[in-house]
Formats: sequence, C-alpha cells, structure tokens
Amino acid sequence: MIILAIILLVVGFVTGISILWSIGIVLLVIGVILWILGSLGHAVGGRRHYW
Repeated sequence: MIILAIILLVVGFVTGISILWSIGIVLLVIGVILWILGSLGHAVGGRRHYW
C-alpha cells in the first residue's frame, strides 16, 4: 500500500492531476498507520502482522 501511494504521488505530481495526489496521501497515511500497528504486535484486520 505504501509503494502504491508513492507511485500515485509521483504520477500525480508529474501529470498535475490533483486527485491522484490526494489519493496517494491518503493511502500513504493509512499504510503507515497499518505498518506501525502491525510492527507493534496489534492485530490488524484479524491478522497478527500486516505482512
């Protein structure tokens, strides 16, 4: 999810499409939150680890 967010941010920046930029930021924030919760040992979506 973080990699997809970075790709969307780059594509949105290069092409000037602001919706891609906005979606990329939202996905990046959600991905980082899930990554932190998974690394702390909390169950995320019924799984013990995010990956």
